[in-house]
Amino acid sequence: MDLADHLLQIASRIPAQIQHLQTEEATKNALVLPFLNGLGYNVFDPTEVIPEFIADVGTKKGEKVDYVIMKDGKPCLLIECKPVGAKLHINHASQLFRYFSVTDARFAILTNGVDYQFYTDIEAPNKMDEKPFFELSMLSLDSRTIEEVRKFSKTVFNLEAILSTASELKYKKQILLLLAKELEAPSEDLVRHFAKQVHGGVFSPAIKSQFTSLVGDAFRDFIKGRVAQRLQSALDDNTPAPGTSLPRVTEPIAENGEEEIITTQEEKEAFQIVRAILSKHVQPARVVMRDTKSYCGVLLDDNNRKPICRLRFNYSQKYLGLFDAQKNEEKFPLNVPLDIFKFEDRLIEAVTNYDTKKSESEDVASA
Repeated sequence: MDLADHLLQIASRIPAQIQHLQTEEATKNALVLPFLNGLGYNVFDPTEVIPEFIADVGTKKGEKVDYVIMKDGKPCLLIECKPVGAKLHINHASQLFRYFSVTDARFAILTNGVDYQFYTDIEAPNKMDEKPFFELSMLSLDSRTIEEVRKFSKTVFNLEAILSTASELKYKKQILLLLAKELEAPSEDLVRHFAKQVHGGVFSPAIKSQFTSLVGDAFRDFIKGRVAQRLQSALDDNTPAPGTSLPRVTEPIAENGEEEIITTQEEKEAFQIVRAILSKHVQPARVVMRDTKSYCGVLLDDNNRKPICRLRFNYSQKYLGLFDAQKNEEKFPLNVPLDIFKFEDRLIEAVTNYDTKKSESEDVASA
């Protein structure tokens, strides 16, 4: 199973499991160990994953870090776990700080099973940074975060490759936080900078008050304008020519002109979510995506007669198309691909019905 499928499958179980995970050990068993397994590490092999790892540090004897991932016989990744719901804070990472300086590990993870914080030593060699360079939430996975996590998988783990992008991730995140803060409440330095460019007069209290409001409004108008521009561009690209109509839900799943079809990243993410939901009921390889000009079809066994759903993502409002017993399509609006988890029962029902009919046909044929 691909990492994306594995992580999305874990994520799909969290809402139902979270109320039952009252302890740190329960969190480890239900969420953290499956996460490590998805990265390709054998959690039952002590040469790869060591639980309750001990490395005595100075006067601190017998303290343990929850897990250590080994590579070539040396620690490469330290992991400290907290119970689900625990707020992750650098004060919870005292063992990670100490172990980071006395082992060969260059990376550390602080997690509560849902949220993961990744640390390294960007600021000073062999001293773990106080701020993570990368964070993820299992409840808001997307293709970018999954690809960052993939760098830590057993088959592709490369120390230098991860370090080369760690500082960029860390500082870009901090810049984005600063931009968000400035957007919410522009600082005096920023207001002074823009006032000097367009006003030229004395930066009096009255000018400061006036330009604080103006700078905040200008930022928001700029962002709204860019968003509207992107949306209009998308609509223009997908608007039917005069005299034509919007795609009908009765159109066939396969179409000609495939050379013009482009599968978007959101469609790929949605397909991975559908496959993850169904992986408990059918082999993931049986769930196949077939893109068309009008929609992205998800089929069972790559069979046109076994449609599971349709991803109608070609317009600003996205829809998930689901089928009833007579294969009539019903469309449901989606805000983000993760909304597909709300329709888990319908998706499972679709593949179950196909396999049930197949079994009944085989029984009749053998009678």
